[in-house]
Amino acid sequence: EILFSASAIARRNLELAKDIAARDYNDLLVISILKGSFIFAADLIRAMHDAGISPEVEFIFISSYGAGTESSGRVAINRDVTEGVAGRQVLLIDDILESGRTLAFARDALRARGAEVRICVLLDKPGKRKTALEADFTGFVCPDRFVVGYGLDYAHYYRELPYIGLVEGR
Repeated sequence: EILFSASAIARRNLELAKDIAARDYNDLLVISILKGSFIFAADLIRAMHDAGISPEVEFIFISSYGAGTESSGRVAINRDVTEGVAGRQVLLIDDILESGRTLAFARDALRARGAEVRICVLLDKPGKRKTALEADFTGFVCPDRFVVGYGLDYAHYYRELPYIGLVEGR
């Protein structure tokens, strides 16, 4: 079942880019959390161009899931950013905000290095929150169901779907 269509996602990405542009960032560094956010980040960065923003782009690979569907609660950096972040305005992009542990971990690590960090997520599941973390920019509020597509996976499958769909029986 399709929850958010490809066209709805594209429209929302442009709206998010305009909201981000309204913040008047200087020397913005976008950091995409891999793997789940890569499609969202790519489309959002292209929409940022249309909104007049030209950010530098970096990637960080953080994991708390492995091949399962539930967070392990343990967060680890598998690949860190290569650029310095001290004194930079950073927009941290992730696919989904659930427990908040992964994003809080990444935000705190970047802040400890001297970055000013804002968070943008495609999906927010507020009912799953285990931290007081909130995103600065949110694409959609998501029901408490397991979703796939548009970069989100189930055991490394379904990332390629151009929409976000619900997984039956979950």
